[in-house]
Amino acid sequence: MAIDPVCKMEVQETQAAATSEYKGKKYYFCAVGCKKAFDQNPEKYLAKGKN
Repeated sequence: MAIDPVCKMEVQETQAAATSEYKGKKYYFCAVGCKKAFDQNPEKYLAKGKN
């Protein structure tokens, strides 16, 4: 299971609504809206996990 970096939902990789690659890592999303938000500002969502 992967974690959607935008909404923090668990996403089954094989059933993800969308994926994105950033800095060589693949991210999985529960919905296209989460992917769009991530693609506009990936660092915003990745920085949250480092707190």
